[in-house]
Amino acid sequence: VVAWRGRAEWDQVMVGLYCGEARLQQEALDRVSAWKSRYGPKMPLAVDCTAELIRCKVLDSSGRLKSHELILSYGLALVRFVNLITERKQKMVSIPLRQLAREVDIPTWVVDLRHELTHGKLPRLALCRKGCDVVLDWLRKTYWSRQLGNNLCEESEDEDEEQEEVEGNAELDGDAWE
Repeated sequence: VVAWRGRAEWDQVMVGLYCGEARLQQEALDRVSAWKSRYGPKMPLAVDCTAELIRCKVLDSSGRLKSHELILSYGLALVRFVNLITERKQKMVSIPLRQLAREVDIPTWVVDLRHELTHGKLPRLALCRKGCDVVLDWLRKTYWSRQLGNNLCEESEDEDEEQEEVEGNAELDGDAWE
C-alpha cells in the first residue's frame, strides 16, 4: 500500500516538483502533504527531503523571506537530508559522515556545509542555494527518475541494469534508493 493513487499521480508530482515553476511546485508540495497525511512515518525519506528542499526554493522565489531566514530554511532542509540519508548507513560503531556520504555519492562539500550549518558560522545564502540544487539533483537521479523509469535524467548503459532492479520495487519504499 502506498500513499499515491498510481503512476500518473507519482509522475505528476515528480514533474511538478522539478519543473521550476513556483505555482506547479506548490501544487506538487500540497500533494506530497496529502501523501504524508495518508502514509505518515512510512513516507520515503527521499520524498520528504525533496519536498522540504523544494519548499525552500518556493519560499526563496517568493521574495517574502530575508536572506538570514532563507539561510536557516535551506540549512535545516540540508542538515535533515544529510542526517537522514546517512543515518541508515550507521552501524554500531560511529562512522564519519564524510565516509558515509562518499559511499552514496553525496559530495563531501555538502557534508562540510551541513557541518558549518550545525556547528559553525552560517554560510552565505549562495552556498546554501547551491547545496540545495546539488542535493535535489542527487535525489532526482538517485530516487525519482529510477523509481518508475522516468527520463528526467540521462541514464548511462551501466544504470540500465540498476533501473530494472529499482522498477521492480512496486512499493517505492525508502530502502530502494540506498
